[in-house]
Amino acid sequence: MAIIGSGYVGTVTGTCLAEMGHHVICADINEARMHKLQLGEVPFYEPGLETLIRTNLESGRLMFTTDIAEAVSDSEVVFLCIGTQLLPSGKPDLSALTKAVKEIAAAMDGYRLIVEKSTLPVKTGDWLKQMLQNELKKGVTFDLAAVPQFLREGQAVQDFMHPDRVVIGADNQQAVDTLVGIYRPINAPLFITDINSAELIKHATNAYLAMKISFVNSMAHICEKTGADITEVAKGLGMDRRIAPDFLNAGIGYGGIFFPKDISALVNIADEFHINLDLLKTTEVINRYQRINFIERIEKSVKSLEGKTVCIWGLAYRPNTDDMRDAPSLTVIRGLQNRGAKIRAYDPIAMVNTKEILPDAVYCKDPVEAAEGADVIAILTEWNEFNYVNFKKLKEISDCRVIVDGRNLYNPLRMKNMGFTYISVGRQPVKPLT
Repeated sequence: MAIIGSGYVGTVTGTCLAEMGHHVICADINEARMHKLQLGEVPFYEPGLETLIRTNLESGRLMFTTDIAEAVSDSEVVFLCIGTQLLPSGKPDLSALTKAVKEIAAAMDGYRLIVEKSTLPVKTGDWLKQMLQNELKKGVTFDLAAVPQFLREGQAVQDFMHPDRVVIGADNQQAVDTLVGIYRPINAPLFITDINSAELIKHATNAYLAMKISFVNSMAHICEKTGADITEVAKGLGMDRRIAPDFLNAGIGYGGIFFPKDISALVNIADEFHINLDLLKTTEVINRYQRINFIERIEKSVKSLEGKTVCIWGLAYRPNTDDMRDAPSLTVIRGLQNRGAKIRAYDPIAMVNTKEILPDAVYCKDPVEAAEGADVIAILTEWNEFNYVNFKKLKEISDCRVIVDGRNLYNPLRMKNMGFTYISVGRQPVKPLT
């Protein structure tokens, strides 16, 4: 099978399919990226992926090439893993996908199953079918299907190999049978549906998860005004089987490109059909407000940011990735700098990428060093490493005793007993039983 587009989704998809025993050719026009992958080097951080790539390169089940025609001609199934960016209108830019599909059509000399793997708006399948019919040589046939990806950065290999479900959207039995044969080794529930529904399931999933995050953050503000504790409220909510506990963690909100892009695409689809989706528009507004509110919390904790030093723990938009695209830290750091603050920062993985975006911050070797000379510590990413910070050592080298936690990592009473002013989201500073 061929994987067209070896970015994040394509590389993970191709590698995991090879690990399952399939023969996979990953193709991409980015020569520098493909050269790295041919050497078994991953151009982004994803735990466990590099080992799988090297193992499957050595076995001969996995190949990387810049020749799309070669990949298509040697394959029976072609997965489309072309990334899409948002246009100023909020609609996805399908120009790269268009170009790739035309190259695929030119290389096809017989039947192929073409599979949408990228996150694409509902009805894209109809458009792809028409384009392929227009581009293919006479007598060449195809089937189109959609198998949306549900990969989380930092957990992508686990998510691919052990998913909650595999959604297969197809219009005929031959395509269904082929894809069931490919994915059966995963031993996960296979949900068979039509192409339009499969495309919409992906957008609806991300939009709903984003909505849960914005909802719990709105509840956190109510908790702060009423004396309730969002940790307890979320726990009680999550115990309801209809709701479930995932994505009910209050904080500075979601980041990355996936939720905003999928919400924007879904809103545009709704607008096209004159359907009101203000619910999702408000979800994004609430999420953006969380970042501004967090800047104000930091400023309030030190009265004024002018001339102050803020220590930042965590830069990536989520743990176990180096992805800085729309990371909340970028909004927060720029806001702090605009108010006169100096920045000292630490992240286990994402500092290299952040330096290119924010060169005027000081980047440190560990959390304790970052706190040296700081007036306040701000936590932006829930890296597991921050659960094991040596606070005794920190107090020895730094006079900083204020922590503003955007991820609610610590127990408020424990932090108070250690001598810190601890400000979290939606929780009371200390609320002992009487």
